[in-house]
Amino acid sequence: MKKQYDVLVCGPVSLDINIDYQDVECREVGGAVVASGFAASKSGFRTAIFCKLNPEEADVNERFEGSGADLYWMKSTHTCSIRNKYHTANKERRDCTSLGICDPFLFQDLPEIDAKIYHFAGLVYGDFDNSLLKEASEHGKVALDIQCMLRHVEEDKSMKFHDWAEKKEMLPYIDYLKTDAAEAEIMTGTEDREKAARMLHEWGAKEVMISHNTEILVYDGEKIYTCPIKARNLSGRTGRGDTVFAGYINERQNASVEEALLYSTALVSLKMETPGPFKGSRQDVLDYIAEFY
Repeated sequence: MKKQYDVLVCGPVSLDINIDYQDVECREVGGAVVASGFAASKSGFRTAIFCKLNPEEADVNERFEGSGADLYWMKSTHTCSIRNKYHTANKERRDCTSLGICDPFLFQDLPEIDAKIYHFAGLVYGDFDNSLLKEASEHGKVALDIQCMLRHVEEDKSMKFHDWAEKKEMLPYIDYLKTDAAEAEIMTGTEDREKAARMLHEWGAKEVMISHNTEILVYDGEKIYTCPIKARNLSGRTGRGDTVFAGYINERQNASVEEALLYSTALVSLKMETPGPFKGSRQDVLDYIAEFY
C-alpha cells in the first residue's frame, strides 16, 4: 500500500544569493519547495517533499532536517541557483539573475505515494510542463504558484516575467492558484486585485489567492476574502508567498475559506519576523492569532 500524505510539495531546491538594498549579502539553500514544505509540515499536515538538485552542490538532507516532512529527491545535472538583488527595504522590488537551472520535473519522476494535494512550487519556466499538471489532476487536487509559469530565463541570464501562453487551457486543471499582485497584473492586465482574481477564476482556477505586502486575498467564485498581514518586521520576507499558500491549501482541507485564510495569513506574518522557513508550531500560529487578530 502506498504511503498516504496530505500534500506532496514538488519543486527545485535553489542556491540563493540574496543581496538587500544596503548590499548586505546572504547565501542559503532555499527555493519555494523549502518554505512551502516547512510551512505545511510544521502546521501539522502529513507532508512529502520531492525536489531535484545536484548533490555535489548542496546537502538536501541538511536543508530539510527538522522539517518533519518525508523527503524524496532526484539528482539533477545542475542545481537551480538565483541571485536576488533587492532595491527597497520592504523587498517588493528585486532583480533576479539565473546562475543555474534544474532539470525539468516529469510525472514519472514523482515518488509513488498517494497525496490529497499536489503542490507545485517551482521557480522558473520549464520546471513543470502542462502534461505534469494534467496528470497530477487525475490523482489529487492541484495547487500551483504561478511564478514558475511566468518567470523566464533570458539569453543574458536575467529573469523576466511573461504571461502564461496556455493559461486559459490550463487553469481549469488548477484547484488552488497563487499569484502576487504583479503576477496577477501580468496575467489579467489589471492592477485591481479583486478584478484580477475574478478573471482568473472565470478562466478556470477554482480558488485564487493573490498576495500583497498589506494583505492576502482569496476568491472562491462566490466571495472576495481578505486578511491583513501583521508582521512586526520583515527580516524573514523571503518565502512569503510560498508559506502563506502552503498554509492555506492544507488548512483548506478541513476549514472554510475564511478560517484557512486567517490561519495562513497569521502563519506568514509570524514567519516573516524570522529569516528562513517557518520552524515554529501550529500552536505558535494559534497563539499569534489570539494576540494580533
